[in-house]
Amino acid sequence: MRITALETFPVPPRWLFLKVTTDEGVVGWGEPVVEGRAHTVAAAVEELSELLVGRDPLAIEDHWQVMTKGGFYRGGPVLSSAVAGIDQALWDIAGKTYGVPVHRLLGGPVRDRVRVYQWIGGDEPSEVAEAAAEQAEAGFTAVKMNASGRMRHIDTPAEVDGVVRRVEAVREVLGDRRDVAVDFHGRFSTAMARRVVPRLETLLPLFVEEPVLPENTAKVREVTAATSVPVALGERLFSRWDFRDVLGAGIAVAQPDLSHAGGISEVRRIAAMAEAHDVTMAPHCPLGPIALAASLQIAFSTPNFLIQEQSRGIHYNVGSDLLDYLVDPSPFRFEEGRVRVPEAPGLGIEIDEGAVRRAAELGHRWRSPIWRDDDGAFAEW
Repeated sequence: MRITALETFPVPPRWLFLKVTTDEGVVGWGEPVVEGRAHTVAAAVEELSELLVGRDPLAIEDHWQVMTKGGFYRGGPVLSSAVAGIDQALWDIAGKTYGVPVHRLLGGPVRDRVRVYQWIGGDEPSEVAEAAAEQAEAGFTAVKMNASGRMRHIDTPAEVDGVVRRVEAVREVLGDRRDVAVDFHGRFSTAMARRVVPRLETLLPLFVEEPVLPENTAKVREVTAATSVPVALGERLFSRWDFRDVLGAGIAVAQPDLSHAGGISEVRRIAAMAEAHDVTMAPHCPLGPIALAASLQIAFSTPNFLIQEQSRGIHYNVGSDLLDYLVDPSPFRFEEGRVRVPEAPGLGIEIDEGAVRRAAELGHRWRSPIWRDDDGAFAEW
């Protein structure tokens, strides 16, 4: 069997899908995308295709090594995301070739259900209590919310109190048998994170996410040392080498993204490293169905797994949503906030290629918002 073509499809709301075709008719799908840079990643996939066309798709590890190390300049979000989507597609082909789900190739499932959480509140969180109540009624046992909107380097007591009040409101609705995770989204300076996170301790959030920017990961120990709240990060780290320096810094939860951090091949290695540091896994996934399907293959085969992010109904999904490109949405049927182990071969989903091709004709130009403070200066989104 040989790879004959790699084809990318920018589809709304902000995703990039990849189809890898073989001469034996086995097709694999992946999701290589950097949010806001889909066309840039598509160009990287096209360049990497020169290394793959005519080769055996089942030589997954060798392809991963060559794609990531065969160029003098390595790493970074664009290249790592291109590799990630290709890697997902190759594992999809492998599972379909052998007639088993990918998690069987990774050693088999270690659980029969995976817990997922639902996003609430939007980019600038509001009406979070009402939204949390709605998701609890729908059966979800965990939600995630942004801690704040834009935040100054050292902000006012009112802004600090606003974060605490919003989390308090959600905790009151959820009670003590459900969880709330709080995403700081890299909007807080280290000083503000050290000020705010301890204020949340009595509310027992599942974790606080990305309390420092990825370029400031050397500072994360200052935050973990200042609080008992579990700290999570990793959506903007792209390899086991990026995670190496933070796993020993007191974080509790690692959050590599299956569409950014080198795909299934690399995230399984990050998970093993995390386990050695008593760190659990909650893969980042505010993306599309292929990224979620790949994430679930890791979730079901990873002992130190905590919870899975998923994007159904997330505030970014305008015009299209998680299930729109699937022939059968049942693999993502959530029951009491959990999803059952997939048994279909490969990634466990069937992509509606016709719907993908029609959507790709429209495409998208999604970009990250540009925020500014009231004095006109740039603010972290």
